[in-house]
Amino acid sequence: MISGTDKTKAFSNKSEIFALVDWLYCKACCMVKRKLIVFILFLVPFSVIGQSIEVGLTGGGSYYIGDLNPSKHFLGTDLAFGAVARYNQNTRWAFKFNVLYAKVKGSDQTSGFQPDRSLSFESTVLEAGAHAEFNFLPYFTGSKRNSISPFIFAGLSLIYFNPTSGGTALRSLGTEGQNVGFDGRKAYSTISAAIPFGIGVKFSLSKRLCLTAEWGMRKTFTDYLDDVSKTYYLDGALINPDDPGQLLSDPMRTHQPYMQRGNSRTKDWFDYSGLTLTYKFNLRKATTCKDYQTK
Repeated sequence: MISGTDKTKAFSNKSEIFALVDWLYCKACCMVKRKLIVFILFLVPFSVIGQSIEVGLTGGGSYYIGDLNPSKHFLGTDLAFGAVARYNQNTRWAFKFNVLYAKVKGSDQTSGFQPDRSLSFESTVLEAGAHAEFNFLPYFTGSKRNSISPFIFAGLSLIYFNPTSGGTALRSLGTEGQNVGFDGRKAYSTISAAIPFGIGVKFSLSKRLCLTAEWGMRKTFTDYLDDVSKTYYLDGALINPDDPGQLLSDPMRTHQPYMQRGNSRTKDWFDYSGLTLTYKFNLRKATTCKDYQTK
């Protein structure tokens, strides 16, 4: 049998064990709380400083990658410009909204890709989009500590385009047999979604002014930015040279129906590269240390 003394000792040992467990639990809770407080304090400057909006103008150049120029970046770069509005959530994340007017063009003769095809196009592109931007450094316009920061961006946009050749609108001509229902083809839409993404650098010029340099591709969901996608539909030897619809379908008049005209397995791309100048409006008063105070 266990004596009363032994029972007392056992009870005392259990009490000590429970006390030790309780002490360890309290210590763990205190450590977690302290680390959580430090983490929150670390985030405060990033969440409080950057809440602002910036509006401004952008200008630069645009070019196209597709069936008439599959790989040569910056070839045929043309004018592009627009307007932007940027909401700075904090010093790392910003959300930009833009409208863009751009011109793109391509030619077999210029790219040298398939000169015996002799196709060409020009198109105005109108874009409305929204991008998320991530700054590699804790940046805000007016910062003394990080007045320069590289960034990356990605988003979603809608584009409108209307390819022409020598001033003649190509879609209405049905250059791949859309107007006659060749192989079940129908007229393509001149509106498409696109995925913009790219890189850039932000420069804080003053307390309110920001200069941004960026390079960004747009992956579209159309293969008709250049009016070229599938196959020929006419016998080239029978093409009437006085009929622009027929002639612009096969300018060399040397192809047969179902011969490859473009690559329908790939979609067209276009790029915008340029400079953006914005002016900042604070949404709330910043209360931070001197390292983060504005210029």
